[in-house]
Amino acid sequence: MQTQIDSGFTFVLFGATGDLSMRKILPALYEAHRSGMLAESGKIVGVARHEEDRAAYIQWVDEHVKPHVTKNGSFDDNAWASFLERIVYVKLDLSRAEDFTHLRDGIASLPGIRVFYLATGPSLFVPICRALAAVGLNENARIVLEKPLGYDLKSSNAINDAVGEIFAEGQIYRIDHYLGKEPVQNLLALRFGNALFEPLWRREWVESIQITIAEELGVEARGDFYDNTGALRDMVQNHLLQLLSIVAMEPPHSMDSDSVRDEKLRVLRALKPINPLDISKVAVRGQYHAGVIRGQAVPGYATEHGVKPESHTETFVALKVEIENWRWAGVPFFLRTGKRLADRVAEIVVNFRPVPHSALGAPALRPGANRLVIRLQPNENIRLYCLAKQPGEGMNLASVHLDLAFDQFFREGQMEAYQRLLLDVINGRLALFVRRDEQEAAWTWVEPILNEWAASPRAPKPYAAGTWGPAASSAMLAQHGTCWLEEEN
Repeated sequence: MQTQIDSGFTFVLFGATGDLSMRKILPALYEAHRSGMLAESGKIVGVARHEEDRAAYIQWVDEHVKPHVTKNGSFDDNAWASFLERIVYVKLDLSRAEDFTHLRDGIASLPGIRVFYLATGPSLFVPICRALAAVGLNENARIVLEKPLGYDLKSSNAINDAVGEIFAEGQIYRIDHYLGKEPVQNLLALRFGNALFEPLWRREWVESIQITIAEELGVEARGDFYDNTGALRDMVQNHLLQLLSIVAMEPPHSMDSDSVRDEKLRVLRALKPINPLDISKVAVRGQYHAGVIRGQAVPGYATEHGVKPESHTETFVALKVEIENWRWAGVPFFLRTGKRLADRVAEIVVNFRPVPHSALGAPALRPGANRLVIRLQPNENIRLYCLAKQPGEGMNLASVHLDLAFDQFFREGQMEAYQRLLLDVINGRLALFVRRDEQEAAWTWVEPILNEWAASPRAPKPYAAGTWGPAASSAMLAQHGTCWLEEEN
């Protein structure tokens, strides 16, 4: 049974008519409301410049947000009507300082802790924070920052320095929605709640680990943004390195926010620095060309709207990463992400070492015969693969698996990542949010790759849309006697 939040809150959403608010934030708040997890006195304040008044904004929410709510099958007319009653609207032009006075006055009588969610471009983070401080709205409030937080270490530090002058670190929630996914939470439970797995979670028993975030979509309407960003900044520096730190961290002494984040930071600081001379051996960058996705022809990256025709921006990255500590020394971690790949999937694959000697035949010595697959999307589950005897004569081994099917064990539906994270913000729980020193460690490790690729005249390796990326990605794993796990959903 989910527990309702006891304290009141005022949730102020900047960028309230943006794509992220439409697809993720407002649907997540509705689901929390429908499930009885929001205090009755809590209010949601939409801040934007496009709608004239509350009636116009409510109409926009009904037209644009409701379809994203109804498609998950949990829509309820009465719950939707009462959810809309929570919403307040403030028309605000970010360039007008006096509009923030109107915002202050408009929310002065609203209850509880104040949360300011900046679902805007990062260029607006500092101006918004300074404008909030100018009218005293930074006091005893919480600020949520979406990625990307900077373009490199220098720009990230500049944003963090400026925001840190206005909000204390304990007030700042840097969101990474992958950390809110149910299987990531279950990964912690699996490791630290069961004597079966934790003794195996080390170099003596683990041969390699893969982390993949693959997308079928291209850059869509974000060509201008993406061409100045690329997959390394967009996905590796945040999502993939955060997942890596969760997989590889030491057991925290408790699940409080700093204990968990201290252990993640130790992993990020233990990443083996990449020598610029070795980048071509441990990093593969690619760019998709025209191809076919699910029977439909799709264009190449260079012809997408907003992309420079001679662009060297990478849409695919594969990396070999090593962690220099006692637990993981010598174990390769392979990270992979890309657009226009063969499937939409996000997963963590732990390949255990083969048995040292098999009296049962070659399959028991095959890499990956024993593996744990934590699937994050599209369907969330955990699957343990092992070998078993096939029925019949002889000792013939075949791969079988055990499924942790959450929907069969738990009657309550799984909580979507944004819903969990928004409730954590309202309740003041920081464990699943990125601390500044984590972010700095991630940028520090990534920068040599960024600099080398920026200085290189070589174009990214081409791959056809609808495939699993450049052949060099598979070749990198083959050098270690393994391969990417690529199976149908």
